[in-house]
Amino acid sequence: MKRRIGLYPGTFDPLTLGHIDIIGRAVKLVDHLVIGVATNPSKTPVFTLRERLDIIRHETVPLAGDGRASIAVETFETLLIQFAEQIGASVIVRGLRAVSDFEYEFQMVGMNQRLNPEIETVFLMADPRHQAIASRLVKEIAMLGGDITSFTTPYVAELLIKRCNELRNK
Repeated sequence: MKRRIGLYPGTFDPLTLGHIDIIGRAVKLVDHLVIGVATNPSKTPVFTLRERLDIIRHETVPLAGDGRASIAVETFETLLIQFAEQIGASVIVRGLRAVSDFEYEFQMVGMNQRLNPEIETVFLMADPRHQAIASRLVKEIAMLGGDITSFTTPYVAELLIKRCNELRNK
């Protein structure tokens, strides 16, 4: 039987409880999940690429194994579909929070389907508790000194608060 490889792409800056929720559910659907960390020149990340990789690896340890998929965290700078082909993914996992996410994702699926019809996209709806969480807003709240503890893990919150303090004091 062919090993089913899934790809969950994003910038993950920072990793939120919403991301962790999707990862926790995706590992039940595939044999191996690759979390693809994108380098997106149009975004200004708070964490470096290396930091994001380390954070994701740290936070996903409890989500792998024990009957669930193994997890790898890798970077990519290519088209999403090219990266999916490179790692042998048959499934791209995407999280949806709201109807506005769907419109963008619907267009992406159409384009990706044209580029490679063998790779399916699976949408997982965000847990209602996490639907409002957006990395961009978590960063904004942290930069303004707000409480982000209900949006991410204690580990990520501590790192993000520290980084935002450093950025404010520059």
